[in-house]
Amino acid sequence: MVTMLAALAGLSTPLVAQETRGGLLTLGLAYTVGSGWQIQGFDVGYGRGLPSGPIAAVSLGARLGEFIDQRAIIGGSQGFVFGATLGARTRALTVAEFGSDTAPSRVGLDVTVETTGYAGAHSPLGIGSPWGAVSVLPGLRVGGFGLVFGPTAFFGTATLVRPFLGVRFDVPLARRERHP
Repeated sequence: MVTMLAALAGLSTPLVAQETRGGLLTLGLAYTVGSGWQIQGFDVGYGRGLPSGPIAAVSLGARLGEFIDQRAIIGGSQGFVFGATLGARTRALTVAEFGSDTAPSRVGLDVTVETTGYAGAHSPLGIGSPWGAVSVLPGLRVGGFGLVFGPTAFFGTATLVRPFLGVRFDVPLARRERHP
């Protein structure tokens, strides 16, 4: 029994070492969904993997987007929006693996919590500028690709809650090894 536990600990070590701990370039698309005026934008940011604990990565990013009228067929855009985002993502709970035995791809579930400060020009939402938002986003992750969907609450002169849909891609940044 002790031999099996020692073998299990030795075999699980490479799996822990394969997790991303260095810097990450995060890219993505962000949408508030529903009827009426919505925000659609592009995200870019820097993330950092954490070695232990329930939080897998923290990130600081920028969101640049526009307001879109979902009811309009042509010419439904009005104004621009910029946001600075601070996010934290939990470790993914693996639900499936596929691919080769030596380098499997994992499918997992995680939760991302984001806080965003926005400034907009010609905002049709009626919450003023600047305003803030808090999002709790359950997600599906396959490798470095993630799909998140959940509520986001906007706080300004009025409070507004909208569904949020995000597509995320994390790219590990190259690290130079230190030479003595």
